[in-house]
Amino acid sequence: MKYEIEIKLRLPGKLAPIRRRLRDAGFQVAERRALESNVLFDSPERSLSKQGKLIRVRRVGSHNVLTFKGPPQPGRHKKRQEINIDFPDAEGLQIVLNQIGYQPAFRYEKFRTEYSIPPGTGLVMLDETPIGNFLEIEGSPRWIDRTASLLGFSSADYITASYVSLYVTYCREHGITPGNMVFSKRS
Repeated sequence: MKYEIEIKLRLPGKLAPIRRRLRDAGFQVAERRALESNVLFDSPERSLSKQGKLIRVRRVGSHNVLTFKGPPQPGRHKKRQEINIDFPDAEGLQIVLNQIGYQPAFRYEKFRTEYSIPPGTGLVMLDETPIGNFLEIEGSPRWIDRTASLLGFSSADYITASYVSLYVTYCREHGITPGNMVFSKRS
């Protein structure tokens, strides 16, 4: 069973300093900046969300991925089962999900740049979202802690909340009615 272990770190608006820190620490761009469009599916009763699970369809260009994530385990790092399946027909997959009772529950977008450092023991993703910029650091807990420290962060900076939770909090703090976390008004 594969587990994803990660944390998020909130970044300031200007990204040049963190890009410079990544480069100075030996990280290289593994995947160039690309728009990710994500749709979370759930039952009308929100049965998956209530269990801390999710089904997501992600589109990046012509690449589509179906993801299942299990409930997160308690701890300083977010750890949860993750299964990813490449899928050539995202629209067909969405129809299948609809037919078995799952409907789009939330859409979110982000521009993501992926960084790695040899020998490839973890990843750092720079996410530009409609609610601000974040780093996601993914790997073993020890690698995450070392990498965060190397980049100038401490465990006090760790965020284990999902983008859905961060978006809802952002909307509440800014007096916005939540919809979808997208870059345009097409929610």
